[in-house]
Amino acid sequence: MYKFWTVDVLRFVTIFFTISVFISMLFYPGGNIHDPLQIGYSISHNFLSDLGGYKSQSGLPNFISFLIFNFSMILFTLIGISFLFIPKLFKEDIISFIISIIGSVFLFFGTLFFAGVGLTPYDLYLDEHIFFAINAFRLLVPGLILYFFVLIRSGVSKKYAVMIFCLLFFTFLYVVYQILSDSPLTSIEQMVEQAIIQKIITLVNIICMFFLSFAFSERLKDIKLN
Repeated sequence: MYKFWTVDVLRFVTIFFTISVFISMLFYPGGNIHDPLQIGYSISHNFLSDLGGYKSQSGLPNFISFLIFNFSMILFTLIGISFLFIPKLFKEDIISFIISIIGSVFLFFGTLFFAGVGLTPYDLYLDEHIFFAINAFRLLVPGLILYFFVLIRSGVSKKYAVMIFCLLFFTFLYVVYQILSDSPLTSIEQMVEQAIIQKIITLVNIICMFFLSFAFSERLKDIKLN
């Protein structure tokens, strides 16, 4: 059971999300916030949230991408649940155990906010969608800080601590960028910049979450927990 929640779920959800994004891009009808006549999906001119809209920015139905992308976002709830199981991997060290519990609470709610993005398509619930999208990353920061110290204190390879530090660093920078940047509606250049940065930070998060599953797998073997 512990391998399923602490290893398998992390790998499945991250892989499923990646595949879902690519499929959703293929079926996206077109348009962006500055050009409704754009054909198809553009990596540089569309946000990931465009994939989850009930209609595309061109005004055409977006049914297939809407279902696939939003379902993949809702599945992040499973990663949140998996982090509720992970503290037991560090129960032999009471300090690490307590820190991991607190970190898991932040990461649990962070992933729930990502699921909230999928439950609130931008063209139906704009205010709620923005609230979930912005605060999801902000909730990750304290959780990642705490898990960085947990991995440093644990017996797993230190490369995983380096990985989570990199994830923390880029996520923190993205949170600062969100606060300081102008609205993408102000100019095409601002839209392109934000759309590209959003995809980079998403990719970094997905890659790091996937490889963290190997850290937890290594820990499972060390403590012989099934």
